[in-house]
Amino acid sequence: MKRLCQLCLFLFLGAQVALVEASLPQVDPEGKPLPSLSTMLKKVNPAVVNIATFSEQQYTNNPLLNDPFFRRFFNIPEQPEQNRRPEKQLRGAGSGVIVDAEEGIVITNYHVIKNADEVRVSLIDGRHFTAKVLGNDAELDIAILKIDAKKISAVKLGDSEALEVGDFVVAIGNPFGLGQTVTTGIVSALGRTGLGIEGYENFIQTDASINPGNSGGALVDLNGNLIGINTAIIAPAGGNVGIGFAIPMDMVKSSMDQIVESGEVKRGQLGIGIQDITVDLQIAFGLENGQQGVLVTHVEKGSQAEEAGLKVDDIITAIEGEKTTSLGKLRSQIGKRKIGDKVKVTFIRDGDIKNLKVEIGEPTSALAASGELHKLLQGARFEENNEGDGILISSIDRNSPAAYNGLREGDIIVGTNKRRVRNLSEFSRALQMDKDKILLRVVRGRAAFYLVIQ
Repeated sequence: MKRLCQLCLFLFLGAQVALVEASLPQVDPEGKPLPSLSTMLKKVNPAVVNIATFSEQQYTNNPLLNDPFFRRFFNIPEQPEQNRRPEKQLRGAGSGVIVDAEEGIVITNYHVIKNADEVRVSLIDGRHFTAKVLGNDAELDIAILKIDAKKISAVKLGDSEALEVGDFVVAIGNPFGLGQTVTTGIVSALGRTGLGIEGYENFIQTDASINPGNSGGALVDLNGNLIGINTAIIAPAGGNVGIGFAIPMDMVKSSMDQIVESGEVKRGQLGIGIQDITVDLQIAFGLENGQQGVLVTHVEKGSQAEEAGLKVDDIITAIEGEKTTSLGKLRSQIGKRKIGDKVKVTFIRDGDIKNLKVEIGEPTSALAASGELHKLLQGARFEENNEGDGILISSIDRNSPAAYNGLREGDIIVGTNKRRVRNLSEFSRALQMDKDKILLRVVRGRAAFYLVIQ
């Protein structure tokens, strides 16, 4: 009995020692505390929310049961009338981030709440609220929600423009509906464009695991500052392969401020048509090997660009000192600024580097499609048809991709990718459906035909 008591005492003391050791911070062999993200996450996690969307579906019987012949053939009695109310069905799930605790402002992806009849926001403490959708920016893929909630936390906005490749980042969201999940990684690349995911692309690429359900969640730095909104992955097998994308906060904030203020986003333009600098263009314009930028192919009459002095064949290399490396990059650089803002445009003209201040103007009713709308339509200028629905090709450059692909000046496009198009906005959206080919329904004179461009 005495040995048994000694054994029990030994086990009890051992358990107490183990309990004390478990409560101490993890340390290295020299007794120094090991790094941990737990302190930062305790502040950030309460601001990352789960989002569930619901849509109403009308309950109906199988239509065959309404057929008297079908009921008589299978000896089915006449069915009573069903007067059920529409039933709410869970449609999807995603993530969001609280950025203003006083006003209850939540950022998420537009594709998370698109076509939802009800949006429900759930907090980490178990509370949930029905959210009001203040507005969205479909081209950037963000939506702004508002919840009527007290005692909530918000994440601090960070400076995404200060990010560098190799910086450590943390992704927080609701993958696969499992609940809040944290993953870590680094910034793999910056300024990713040309992915065909959104209208305005300037993504932060990260290897922090982002999976379905993470959309709309937070990408934060090691200080807990919000630097991006997780939005997309490249997943050939349907799962994470270490390539995820987030929308930078400098772009998100620009749209968010407009939505909170007016409920919509208005983007301006410089009034130019542009195309990417290829190797052939580098040689043709006598540029240095590897020179990046975009070539001005058209300047709108009466536009801010014309008034400032930009000309065709100028090669834009930077906006406000930030390098312009592609069409997508320039669109993002201009798209995140407000109408009326003045930007410094750096460009090359006849081998000389020049700078001009250009005001961002109101969008016009015409688009010069030098790759801005679609890479296969370079060289064409589109306007809304004043004599009816459709898009008019008002001019087209000789030897351009648009001309080579069979389009002519005076053609009227009435359908794009099996969608009817009545204005430039519908035309632009329809073109985003496929980056590699376009199906156009064209009216030319008295004839109408389909044209496949690829």
